[in-house]
Amino acid sequence: MGQGNLPAEATSFVGRRREIALAREMLSRTRLLTLTGPGGIGKTRLALRLADQVKRSFPDGVWLVELAATEDEEAVVQTVLSALGRDDDGGRPPMTVLADHVRQRQLLLVLDNCEHVLVPCAALARSLLQAAPSLRVVATSRQALGVSGEGVVPVPALEAPDPCGGQTGRSPGEAVQLFMERAAAALGDPAATAVDAHTAALICHRLEGIPLAVEMAAARLRVLSCEQILQRLDDRFALLTGGCRGGLPRQRTLQATIDWSFELCTPAEQLLWARMSVFPGAFDLDAVEAVCAFGDLAHRDALDVLTGLADKSVVLREDHHPCARYRMLDTVRQYGLLRLGESHDEGLLRRRHRDHFHGLVLRARQDWFTPRQTAWTERLHCERPNLRTAMNFCFSTRGEAQAGLEMAAALWSHRLGAGSLSEERRWLERALASTAVPGQAWARALWADGWLALLCGDPDTARIRVAECRAHADQLKDALTAAQAAQLEGLAALFADDFSRALPALEAALDRFGPCGDLGDIWTTVFLLGLACCLHGDARAADLSAQCLALCEAHGAQWSRPYALWLLGLHHWLRQETGHAVRLLRDGLRTISPAQNRLAVAQCLEVLAWAQAHDGHHSEAAELLGAAHSAWQLVGATLPGVGRLLHHRTACEELLVSRLGESRFTALHRTGAALETAQALALALGRQEEPPAGDPQPPPLAQALTLREREVAELLAEGLTDKEIAARLVISSRTAEGHVQRILRKLGCTSRVQVATWLCR
Repeated sequence: MGQGNLPAEATSFVGRRREIALAREMLSRTRLLTLTGPGGIGKTRLALRLADQVKRSFPDGVWLVELAATEDEEAVVQTVLSALGRDDDGGRPPMTVLADHVRQRQLLLVLDNCEHVLVPCAALARSLLQAAPSLRVVATSRQALGVSGEGVVPVPALEAPDPCGGQTGRSPGEAVQLFMERAAAALGDPAATAVDAHTAALICHRLEGIPLAVEMAAARLRVLSCEQILQRLDDRFALLTGGCRGGLPRQRTLQATIDWSFELCTPAEQLLWARMSVFPGAFDLDAVEAVCAFGDLAHRDALDVLTGLADKSVVLREDHHPCARYRMLDTVRQYGLLRLGESHDEGLLRRRHRDHFHGLVLRARQDWFTPRQTAWTERLHCERPNLRTAMNFCFSTRGEAQAGLEMAAALWSHRLGAGSLSEERRWLERALASTAVPGQAWARALWADGWLALLCGDPDTARIRVAECRAHADQLKDALTAAQAAQLEGLAALFADDFSRALPALEAALDRFGPCGDLGDIWTTVFLLGLACCLHGDARAADLSAQCLALCEAHGAQWSRPYALWLLGLHHWLRQETGHAVRLLRDGLRTISPAQNRLAVAQCLEVLAWAQAHDGHHSEAAELLGAAHSAWQLVGATLPGVGRLLHHRTACEELLVSRLGESRFTALHRTGAALETAQALALALGRQEEPPAGDPQPPPLAQALTLREREVAELLAEGLTDKEIAARLVISSRTAEGHVQRILRKLGCTSRVQVATWLCR
């Protein structure tokens, strides 16, 4: 029967190691494996590579059945027969002929592009698997076949990390490798030296690693530069054309590929696809029902229609505790926006989107100082793209500014934990410059902007906000606004070390918040008053610090708890009770979710460094001080904010320089500043293991190389030259050569062949 009809690869195959390994493992356990994913994601190439790798296990061959051009459902069986080189004979039904042909054979059947003939493909696979016990089937489809025993491998986009994301030393990703290889082919340059690597990475990130889009973009290098391609990606459907001339019409442009997916959807699915395009990032079912379910799409039907889109790979599901979230690839979303524009419903959808997230923000503020505090912080962190879109709608649409003002004023405290204080200040600036009506929301925005101005080291603006808050409170005759004005006045005085003004202002704020403020306002004022007493040496410091923690414990406010522990730790450190202070600060760090509470991380690391320096742990203190420096920068706040605390930071630095020497202190500080947050927390919590006594053992070879050196070593094992390695990893030839020399030295090898041998151990 021969070895089948697999076509030879016309272009290089890039990446997909994880997907290939998973598919091979699943194919060993199931007889029907379906590779699913949206159009252009690379399902066919992956299926063909998988088939090529396992073909030796099928003595009767591996056979590709291309169904893309099969429009008639009844022609599916005949298409399979033709691919196998068999014709109908004896007037028997085609399915009978096919079943008899494969019954005793051990072969692999690859059914490619099943989505438009899903029902007959499912029936075919079910019948053949029952008739032929040694048969295996691999299918590619935008939707699973739905056959009992079917294994499904969703095919993701190629890795395309953001080159501006701040993480250094990582691979540019499979998508960039694909782009560079296709660029080399388009330009006739084996190393693609004319391609700017950073811009190529930006292009691939914008295209989210969709292989078809990346290849079409690389093909445009025949006439455009990388910078021009990047600039034109906002109109990617016009730019990304020119697919293979021998392919089907729907494979020749990016838009035609997605048109095909759209046409396979039901009218309700098409409607929801267009409406969901107003979500700029991930979203949950509540958002879909609130924003998109109206008119021709009933609320009760939204879940079923969303399920249909997920089944067709239009919507991707993301696991996120406690509920699932969904997203569309940006290219799929951009297509939905085009369809939404055709329906003239975009304005209505954007207003419904704003209404939903406006309500979400106000509920979060009202529910702040409760056991749901951490959950709300994480929820709003996930919703950042949606919140930005909602507020931008408010401030760019006539008559909508009031809702934006309320959102910006309510969100500021959440930004304290997540960082990006400068971004929140920009939103508050737009809010206060809008045509919103002065009132409690306006006053809260003034108050929030005053807080952030102080944290960001802008006392001049803070003084203006204090005066405006006071004037606004007098005008409104509102107790809550008066309490906020007094609190901000006390905070500004505290930052200036003016305790004669800070203490009475904060005491007045606490008295006023009592009858009219919520628990969050009361706790914050108790915290500030306690901090002022600590720094001023007021005898009330211990009681107020303990009250802060007690309020957190009583109301389950876990996000606020590290701040209370920091205050208690500071209090004990100021009393030179460093052992107790260290325990409290470490307890605070243990309860922190770093991504959502960066300010607490910075504060605890800072005072912990002072305590460790005081106790003689000078090297660790220097590293912790460097880690705290980076944490303050992540928050965007001045370090450490309050003048009296800045004095203690300076004293700590002077002590460490005198004990370690300036060069040693600088080196350790730099080491701490380079730590990732998780590493900094491990250092702070004492998780670094001490080396065992006796002669140290050398690290295993697997740990001898850095991640980048390991990548270079693997390419060396493939027989690539330094220049080819440079092109593959988007680095210079000199850098690649340096990596090779370090690898040889670290492994004690004298040749590139020995490196390949080492990798095979």
